[in-house]
Amino acid sequence: MPRFRIIPLILVLVLAFAQAKDVKPYVDIDKMPDALVFYPPPPDTASAQFKYDVSQYMWGKSMRADSARAALAIAQAVSDPASMAKMFSEPFGMEISAKKTPAIMNVLERSIQTIKSSKFKKHYMRRRPYDRFNEPTLIPEEEDKLRNNGSYPSGHTVRAWTFALVLVEINPDAADAVLKYAYEWGQSRVIAGFHWQSDVDASKVIVSAAFARLHAEPAFTADMQKARAEFKKLRTK
Repeated sequence: MPRFRIIPLILVLVLAFAQAKDVKPYVDIDKMPDALVFYPPPPDTASAQFKYDVSQYMWGKSMRADSARAALAIAQAVSDPASMAKMFSEPFGMEISAKKTPAIMNVLERSIQTIKSSKFKKHYMRRRPYDRFNEPTLIPEEEDKLRNNGSYPSGHTVRAWTFALVLVEINPDAADAVLKYAYEWGQSRVIAGFHWQSDVDASKVIVSAAFARLHAEPAFTADMQKARAEFKKLRTK
């Protein structure tokens, strides 16, 4: 096949794949609980709360000496649903993937698409700890990309906590393991140097409020029912 015909074909395939992965949120963001109204802004740098943030940043740096914990923090830097699903599979007790558990992946992807942190990040544009202290992180290749991306709240924690709440509702028996793993995911952002502790803590409250709101959406409850049925069917095999 001539080269000039191969390039358009590749473009068609890429566009088709992108369209196939277009995930629709359950509800528009303007209908979700507004953290700018119900949750306080990040701590002022002169406050006692910020001193705690600094203390936790120092704790995070000290944890990098633990090679296993540092490796986990690096591994948990992923944010795409497929990679997250693979990592959450162990605490969940079952492989989670588009091929193995399509109904579970659907509700995870749509929930993440609905529960986002970008609105709040852009509003506050809080400076990240590694940038404020001009120090390296555990993931240097991410530093330039995230330097001008607001720190409050933590987007990685928002995604991990969303994953956790969805998965716990599907498999309540795995609640302790899944929630512990999601908690560690948030702390990994402190250890890696990309977030303050208050960024991580805010993320969990924002997700919890949004997740409660999702239960008022018939499409979400229907997808959750399908996901639970899929899980029960696979668990009995």
